[in-house]
Amino acid sequence: MLNKTRLLATLLMLLAAAPAYPEPLVRDDFIEVPSPDAFSVCFDHTCASVVTISLTADEWRAVTRLLQPGAASAIAERAAVAEAIALFEAIVGRYTGTHRDRGRNLRGIGQPGQLDCIDESTNTTTYLNLLERDGLLRHHRVGRRSTRFGLFVGMPHTTAVIIEAGSGRRYAVDSWFLDNGQPPFIAEIGSWKAGAAPLER
Repeated sequence: MLNKTRLLATLLMLLAAAPAYPEPLVRDDFIEVPSPDAFSVCFDHTCASVVTISLTADEWRAVTRLLQPGAASAIAERAAVAEAIALFEAIVGRYTGTHRDRGRNLRGIGQPGQLDCIDESTNTTTYLNLLERDGLLRHHRVGRRSTRFGLFVGMPHTTAVIIEAGSGRRYAVDSWFLDNGQPPFIAEIGSWKAGAAPLER
């Protein structure tokens, strides 16, 4: 019993000491100011592989069309953002081989082009920054990535974040749960931190 108590106390101390945000995470070779002509994406777990991607004019138009004209509400914009992130993933997947990425970690473990939550949250944040820099987000701004951890939510897990204008509510934009090219799971950050997740298919 004493050993279990010590183990639990040690685990709680480690979790308490873990940073709330994983920044700085990106590598030195990441493009700091992304544009559709040149932006970094990473894969192979914890950004082990980084490549520079350029979108064609048609590809960028296809993405931006999903957010034009601007959404009438924050709810509608979050839905449009989810579709745009899914399209980004599908386009980028053709260039990088990450089109094979399977949701979560175990189903695609050991496969080329598999992404973990660090890869996913980093790439999704890049895609969101591209949308924001082009003035396509009317109801949100891009926030810092966030990490959840604890006894009741499993292993540490990181997500991209958007912040609703006016209310300041933060939303997880979590691409990790689903296969490449599927709209990310979006949930208010408090719910996400408590363990919210889409139903497994």
